[in-house]
Amino acid sequence: MADLLKSVEAKDNEKIPQLNPGDTVSVHVKIKEGERERIQEFKGLVIRLRNSGNNASVTVRRMASNGIGVERTFLLRSPRIDKIAVERRGKVRRAQLYYMRERTGKSARIKEKIYKLKICKVSEKSETFFYNCQTRGTIIMARI
Repeated sequence: MADLLKSVEAKDNEKIPQLNPGDTVSVHVKIKEGERERIQEFKGLVIRLRNSGNNASVTVRRMASNGIGVERTFLLRSPRIDKIAVERRGKVRRAQLYYMRERTGKSARIKEKIYKLKICKVSEKSETFFYNCQTRGTIIMARI
């Protein structure tokens, strides 16, 4: 049964980073108009994530003209998504930010999450440093 599910399951898109509620993202979606295909950008706040295999989705909310909120839900494994770029990481304490629907102006702001880098030198003779991002677990090697 597991082999059957793996054969049907769509591949992960490498252009989609790890997303969290509160992040400000820019979603590039392929739109087909007649014979032509173009890429449309939708920039907004991630208010909901659903992680469940092929049905993984993200809901992004932005404020359009005249203070009207627009929400779009994107399937993360859809071939129509070209890429997703995270512009800001938000610091929130909820998994679903539905309360943002009632907020406008300054009350709709979200604090930015700033990651601290831990720097450690490999040895005294070498000039190679490792930057370890504590929350993400990624290690970046740099020569100085």
